Formats: sequence, C-alpha cells, structure tokens
Amino acid sequence: MKRQALVIGLGQFGMAVARALAARQVEVLAVDVREERVRTASTFVTEAACFDATDESALARTSPERRDVCLCAIGDEAKEASIICTALLKQMGARRVIARSDDDLHARILTLVGANHVVNPEREFGDRFANQMLHEGIRGEMLLSEGVLITEVAVPPAFVGTTLGELKLPLRFGVTVVALRKRNSGAIVMPTPKSGLEDGDMMVVVANEQAVAKMMEQS
Repeated sequence: MKRQALVIGLGQFGMAVARALAARQVEVLAVDVREERVRTASTFVTEAACFDATDESALARTSPERRDVCLCAIGDEAKEASIICTALLKQMGARRVIARSDDDLHARILTLVGANHVVNPEREFGDRFANQMLHEGIRGEMLLSEGVLITEVAVPPAFVGTTLGELKLPLRFGVTVVALRKRNSGAIVMPTPKSGLEDGDMMVVVANEQAVAKMMEQS
C-alpha cells in the first residue's frame, strides 16, 4: 500500500515537498487557499484542493487520521493560520504532524499545540549552506535527523596518502565515513579501515552539524 501525505500550504517549501513526495510514489493531497497554486500542484500530486485549512469541517474531509504524515507548510504571512491548522490536525487524530515555523516563538507555539516536529527551512538551509561557503571541499549536505547530517566532502589535501584507520576520524572529530567515491573510476565503495585516500576522492560522512566544519578547519 502506498504511503499517504497531506501537504497544506503550497508556497515554495510546501510545493517542493509535495513534488518530492509525489516523485517518491507517495499519494499526496495538496491544499492551499490560492487557486493558481492548487492548479500547479494538481499536475503532479494525487489530488489537490483549494480551501482554507483553518475551516474545521473542510479540513476534516481530508481525513488527516488516515494519512501517514501531515505537513503544515503555511508561510510566515499567516502564522495564526498555521497554529490553528496544526492544532486541528492533532485534534482530528493525525498520527504525525510536521509544521513549518519562521522564528523561535512560532516554533514553541506549534510544539505546544501538538506538532510532532517543527522545521524552519530557511534557517536550516542557511546553516548548511554557510558550511559550503566557508569550506570549498563541502559539496552538499542533507539533514538525516535533527542535528545529524550526511555530507559529501572532497578529501582534504592533508588526508591524501593515508588510510581511514590511520586518520581515526570518529575519535578525533566524531565523523563517520559511510562511502567513498573514487576519483579514477567514479565508483562508490564501502570503506574499511584500510581504505586509502587519493587526491580527488569524495567522502560521504555522517556527523553532527559542526563536526565536518571542524574537520575541514583542522586538516
């Protein structure tokens, strides 16, 4: 059975999430008060509907309790609406509610009314992009869970000619290498302590938000 998601609020963030979920074969019901956004989403989601998500009776018809996940992505122009919508989703039995916030106070209120997880996409992207600006070797980052990232990083010059075992990255920096992309072949290989590092190789690592930056600064 396909997973089902409800996405409310089709600004840039909500639209991007709805598109990504649909591409992963999730049945998405997308909702917004703006007809043009609903028309756009209808071209790639399972169903799209135009209504005010603070309307309790209209929201109930989307059956939040049957969805695997509900995302309230209403933007900062309607914080009150996002709080009301999040609270209604939980009251209607939604199993997992993710809500978008734009500041710390908004995030705390969303948590108080029942959000299982609160995201601030602009802040989180800014934090990750700052690392890429400061450290040329960092090519991309993806949030794995709160505070933990998967990062693709070029092997620093100081690491070239050594092995992962010799570097002791988990002990020194709290960085775990989960894959290597070899420069010569382009192949992705599973690393071992004996894996040697060459100039141009890429490491895929799992670490907390600050660990990779610390490794790059000290290597």
